[in-house]
Amino acid sequence: METPRERDAQFLPIAADTSILRSRSWGRLRFEIEYALQRGTTANSYVIQGKKTALFDPPGESFSEIFLEAFQTRFDITALDFIILGHVNPNRAKTLERLVELAPKAAMICSNPAAVSLRALLPDLPESRIKVMRGDSTLNLGKGHRLIFTPIPTPRWPGALATYDTKTQVLYTDKLFGAHVCGDQIFDEGWTVYSEDRRYYFDCLMAPHARQVATVLDKLTSLPPVEFYATGHGPIVRYGLQELTQSYQTWSENQRKQAVTVALLYASAYGNTAAIAQALARGMTKAGAQVEAVNCEVASPEEVQAILDRSAGFVIGSPTLGGHAPTQVQTALGIILSEVPNTKLAGVFGSFGWSGEAIDLLDGKLRNAGFQFGFEPIRVKFTPTEAVMKTCEEAGTDFIQAIAKQAKKAARKAKKPIQPATSTEQAIGRLVGAMCVLTTTRSEVSSAMLASWVSQATFSPPGLTVAVAKERAVESLLYKGNTFALNILGEGKQFHLMKHFLKPFAPGQDRFEGVDWEPGSSGQPVLKDAIAVLECTVKNRMECGDHWLVYATAEAGSVLDGDSVTAVHHRKSGTHY
Repeated sequence: METPRERDAQFLPIAADTSILRSRSWGRLRFEIEYALQRGTTANSYVIQGKKTALFDPPGESFSEIFLEAFQTRFDITALDFIILGHVNPNRAKTLERLVELAPKAAMICSNPAAVSLRALLPDLPESRIKVMRGDSTLNLGKGHRLIFTPIPTPRWPGALATYDTKTQVLYTDKLFGAHVCGDQIFDEGWTVYSEDRRYYFDCLMAPHARQVATVLDKLTSLPPVEFYATGHGPIVRYGLQELTQSYQTWSENQRKQAVTVALLYASAYGNTAAIAQALARGMTKAGAQVEAVNCEVASPEEVQAILDRSAGFVIGSPTLGGHAPTQVQTALGIILSEVPNTKLAGVFGSFGWSGEAIDLLDGKLRNAGFQFGFEPIRVKFTPTEAVMKTCEEAGTDFIQAIAKQAKKAARKAKKPIQPATSTEQAIGRLVGAMCVLTTTRSEVSSAMLASWVSQATFSPPGLTVAVAKERAVESLLYKGNTFALNILGEGKQFHLMKHFLKPFAPGQDRFEGVDWEPGSSGQPVLKDAIAVLECTVKNRMECGDHWLVYATAEAGSVLDGDSVTAVHHRKSGTHY
């Protein structure tokens, strides 16, 4: 079987006068959290050839050469009339610069916030080549292709724009409804195989903006019937369209119902600070919080104030530009210092190229005002690595857990009685499970957790389930295809390992420091003090309340101490571990 190229382009007609040009990467492009499943990605561009020709969403710098070469072999680039931008960011600047040169008459079609970014990225672009589309704007390409534009802003993409073609009934959704997965399949036949990828993509990119996503979904319901979603990443959504739309509505609503709300305030010059914010948000949403992400560059002071008022804590991040924080971030900081009680938990993060003064400013001002911090300030030089992103995700989870501890402490001070466990909860606590340590490593990242909610699930193949709390750091390493080792502990020999793996770990801290272990046949850490080990591959997972139920098959196993009895976990209540 021929091995696919690391990056290539794929072309196919998909509707009347309409084609897709997919720039594909079979490996991981960047270190943002949403790529963590490592299934590759596609950057989808589209072309409509009416009497006039429109190109939708040229890809970012990673695909610039591949895309332009493929485009010019199929189309006369000099005849291009319009370039329609679902969003504008610095990553697209190189490709757009080339298109400005190669397509001299093409106008850039975008929203007003995107036009502001476009002028900053391409200062030499004539104003006559920028056409701003608002909610009531349309564009006629001829041959029946009338385009209807709908702004769909979120804090991460304030200039986002959806486009509907009245002839083909195609809705070009850019970032909405996508998935980071690469393959030969253009449409989503057998769409259920993409369910996990689409949910993960939502959790990483959309959950921190659940309020805005719900508003966007309401806007899109006013459009005429839609044949399929032409997404910016992954397969086109056709066969699973109704189910995915409903899922987005359900996921957004569930996210907005979370009991704890956290404000995530930031600005980002080159995308690095936004990537850190995204990783923090992922950790927070995993831990069961509603994240209200705020892009300080476009939010009004009144909006910032309102979100801070309804939040139990806040995290603020900034790039360092010319030795300073951007004015908008300083404005948000001023609101915090003057209006927010210092009893609310705080966090600071940022990226920088040389010195990072903006992070020092935020940290110093908040500490002087008496705020307590949920994690140590996160300082990232240049582009965050995969390990750094994982640390940020864990810091986000720790932040929510720290807020929960604050709430419990406040309840104790108020002398609120603790309700005794019900008979049902006491009975659940008698459920017996083997005491185990789940260990896993992938690339630069490793993690572990103590596990007792473990059960055999299948005879053939030999399979088991492990319940993993959503806020666990190890959770994001337990997706389909990932491997782990389940180290079974012995009665009377388990206490030192339990003590080690029950202690709180700082974000990014080595879970295996001071533990005697060796790599197993799959490369996963096997604890030498375990009495048996199973080396497993994740096959599926199901969302169950505040946990994920992970099903895995045992690919190998061995008994390390045949004379010992398995340690089990007896609980007095079914309400906690």
